[in-house]
Order: sequence, then C-alpha cells, then structure tokens
Amino acid sequence: MITRLGLATAWVLDQDSAIEFFTGKLGLELRDDMTLGEGGMRWVTVGAKDQPELSLALMVPGPPTMDPESAGHMRALIAKGVLGAGAFNTDDCQGDYERFSAAGVEFVQKPEKRPYGIEALFRDDSGCWYSLTQPFEELDESAGWGPCAT
Repeated sequence: MITRLGLATAWVLDQDSAIEFFTGKLGLELRDDMTLGEGGMRWVTVGAKDQPELSLALMVPGPPTMDPESAGHMRALIAKGVLGAGAFNTDDCQGDYERFSAAGVEFVQKPEKRPYGIEALFRDDSGCWYSLTQPFEELDESAGWGPCAT
C-alpha cells in the first residue's frame, strides 16, 4: 500500500544554478548532492526544512533517464517556460511574495485571492512555473477563479 509521496522531480537546465535558486532564494535546504556511481548522473535534492519526508529532485534532462532526442525536446520546453512543476504552500503568501521578489524571483502573478487560498505564481531560474499558495481551511466560493497567468 502506498503511504505517501517521498520524492518529486523538477526538471532544470543547470543543477548548480537550481541549487542556488531553491536554497538561496526560496530557502529550501540542500539534502543531497552526489554522483551516483563512477561517472554516473548527478543526484541533487532539496526540500522544506519542516517537511523532511518529501524531497524535490533537481534533474537535468538526459541519460540515463532520457535519450538525447527526448532530452533536447524537454530542455526546449523548460526554456520556453511552459512546464508547471508544482505548488509550494506558505503561511504568508504576501510576505513570501515580497521577500522572494526582493531576492530576484520572477513572479508572473501577484498574490490573488482564489477559492482555495491566496496564490501567486513564479518561475524558477530555468523557466518552470510554480504556485505559491496560502491555503484556506475551507473553500471560499465567493472568491473568483480569475485568469491564470503563466
């Protein structure tokens, strides 16, 4: 029986740059940075300090998980900025928006009230977009859905 999600993947164009973005700008902690086997792939994971059971693998498209042609297509999609990589929950969307903006994070949507919470959208340094959400305890259907800018 599956009991929980332990690892999710975020596709990035450069792992060193991604480490700086996710740790330096978003405040996540670096969990792993190693090479798997001699000459193997680099394995990098980050995560929220208060959520040790879930890590985000920062993966560069390529072998051994992708053939060169597929990796090229994936890199193009990442660079184009069309991939959404997930949602980060926060207890202060406006405060994090201001702090992250000051740190150089590119937001494509300022904090807006939605039925499920207050949400802002940002891009990582590779171009993938994420939701930054301060969830409500209960759905507030009086809040509009509004357009979603990506």
